[in-house]
Amino acid sequence: MSQPPTADVLHPGSAPAPPSEPGAVRPTSRPGHGHPWLTLIAVALGVMMVGLDATVVSIANPAIAKDLNADLAGLQWVTNSYLLTLAVAMIPAGKIADRFGRRRTFLAGVVGFAIASVLIGLSGSLGMVIFWRVVQGFAGALLQPASLAILRNTFPAERLNAAIGVWGATVGLSIAGGPIVAGVLVENVNWESVFFLNAPLGVIALAVGLWVIRESRDKDAAGSFDLPGVALISAALFALVWGLIKAGEDGFGDTVPLVSFAAAVVLGALFVANELRAESPLLPMSLFRSASLSAATGLIVLAFFGMFGTIFFITLYLQQVHGMSPVGAGVRMLPMTGVFIVASPIAGYLTSRFGPRLPLVTGMLFTAAALFGLARIGTDAAFVELWPWFVLIGLAFGLLIVAGTEAIVGNAPARLAGVAGGLQQTASQVGGVLGTAVLGTILSTKVGDVLYGRLTESGVPADTAGRLAEQGGGLVSQGVAPVPPGTPAPAAAAITDGSHLAFMDGFQSSMNVAGAVSLVAALAALLVKRGETPVEGAAVA
Repeated sequence: MSQPPTADVLHPGSAPAPPSEPGAVRPTSRPGHGHPWLTLIAVALGVMMVGLDATVVSIANPAIAKDLNADLAGLQWVTNSYLLTLAVAMIPAGKIADRFGRRRTFLAGVVGFAIASVLIGLSGSLGMVIFWRVVQGFAGALLQPASLAILRNTFPAERLNAAIGVWGATVGLSIAGGPIVAGVLVENVNWESVFFLNAPLGVIALAVGLWVIRESRDKDAAGSFDLPGVALISAALFALVWGLIKAGEDGFGDTVPLVSFAAAVVLGALFVANELRAESPLLPMSLFRSASLSAATGLIVLAFFGMFGTIFFITLYLQQVHGMSPVGAGVRMLPMTGVFIVASPIAGYLTSRFGPRLPLVTGMLFTAAALFGLARIGTDAAFVELWPWFVLIGLAFGLLIVAGTEAIVGNAPARLAGVAGGLQQTASQVGGVLGTAVLGTILSTKVGDVLYGRLTESGVPADTAGRLAEQGGGLVSQGVAPVPPGTPAPAAAAITDGSHLAFMDGFQSSMNVAGAVSLVAALAALLVKRGETPVEGAAVA
């Protein structure tokens, strides 16, 4: 996609693009224009918005559900609408940046992300929140690939890894700090303020970016866009996720999930057929001739499957079942998100020293151990029972992302390295979508199966338990006890106990399934070998 930077691209002050760079736009002589570290600041501010958004929403979900009367399926779409859009738009967004200009694309993404964030906060209904989350996803897709391309076209080769290191650290710190920032805002202001936070960040990133980022583009990127491919993969993923969420509500044997799954299979097959004959395919199928690349792509999906699925439901557990405040929940998630920053350089060293196979196998085994451990916590688990598993998930996430990126890009042909990088990012978003959808379906299905029994075991009369099981399953799947107004305290306590036990049954089932999948993935990781294509910044998340 982008041209590899060379040592003569940059000088300490204002730096004109070298005449040999294809598509370079002649810069002005204003101070700081094209300066590498100022450019990095502008890019870091932009990706900070996306990093924060990866984790702040999970803390805000209980407040969103309460304020907008959202059920579990609605909360899943608040997350999945954004991740789905990122997944299908990431690769074409990289091509847009190469053709029309990376600076222009990046700044358009910054503006779009900030505006969409504000409009999410101003939305008065769940439907509008989901709509603007889709717009936010498009903007994020424009922003992320362009940010790395800008760095590659601004920094000389010998400084590029350091720049990507700062870029990755910014993302890591944003992800780690997101739960705490969200907790403070939700607890002391409101859930809307979580999204309003992106407005000042966007304004600063836009102002700095307009002043310092030098425009660059690739004249060779003037090929056609694979619009049919984009449409088919979008429809296939939507049908799959829609079917999974509806299966959680109505059961896998219901007509809607079955039709949705069949449509996903047909649309997926049409997508593959389209990619095989398209002149400029969205995702060249030749990439998957490499067993290492195919296995690593699956492992990236599974890494985000476990990470996002766990974050989504552990925040509901901490706030709704355990009764923690948003700030308390955010602080207690820090071992999971914060360790990721430490794990990335460790993963980079291990990958450079031993290749991607060892960190991938280790990461999936860590994931399995953590998920099986979380499957054994109770409704009132002490923090000492939680943080070791959070640490393991954070370590595993760092190992899998860094080693998986090396395996995907390193095993791709050099001419397709840019597409392979987009594949890695797309796989991560698909994994996040599947994590919330699949684990949510398992949880809600289990809750529906056991809620009546758990309520009666806790002392709720059979007729009341039957009515609550029929009408309140959606709330219980969020960890909320459906206590009718005016219920006497002893009866309310019995309903709460039974509801929380049913939620934990569903939570434990979903963690067990995810843990079993992780064990299978550890075996698949044995297929991965070191690639031959050098990966710039592979040691950084």
